[in-house]
Amino acid sequence: MKIAKIVSSNSHIDYIGRVIDELDSDAPPKAGDFGFAQWVSVPMDDGDVVGVIYDSKLVNPEYANYGPRLSPKPSLANFTPDYLNEQGILLGILLLGSFDKSGNVRHEIPRRVVPAGQDVFKIDDAAVKKFHTDADGSVRLHYYSQVIAHAGLFAVPLMEAIIKQVSADLLEPERQRLAVLMQNLEWQRTFGAVRA
Repeated sequence: MKIAKIVSSNSHIDYIGRVIDELDSDAPPKAGDFGFAQWVSVPMDDGDVVGVIYDSKLVNPEYANYGPRLSPKPSLANFTPDYLNEQGILLGILLLGSFDKSGNVRHEIPRRVVPAGQDVFKIDDAAVKKFHTDADGSVRLHYYSQVIAHAGLFAVPLMEAIIKQVSADLLEPERQRLAVLMQNLEWQRTFGAVRA
């Protein structure tokens, strides 16, 4: 399901997407389709770049517009058909890996720059599981350091949300490994705030 379009970037792995709305699609995404820690893909020529939503911002240029209104908002489409609703939602997306054309998974910084206007799609649970498990079923989170370095204050809550998603269908040894990582993150969140 298409949920957004890339509009800009903050760095090579930190991109900003604008959620599509009624002007872009007859079936725009619902709020649950682009929430915190939602996995997404961006199709490219050589495969799909995989990322996760870690931030959001509301855009409302009309907020400080206290000028007189000549007509109510519903009738603006009739009187001024060129009027566009410029309110929107921007998503912070961290790019953490890729699926190549053969379906092979890589957890690495994407080599290519994602161009503006590229579509962003929500990926399903099966693709998320494939992205996080090896052929033998063991978990991999090779992007951990990228999340900690680039997600700022959202890094620990993001990793906690990812671990909860990933650990749903795992065997017990893998769950135990992730439980240790979760305890480490909880410690960082608790004692990191005390030091700050």
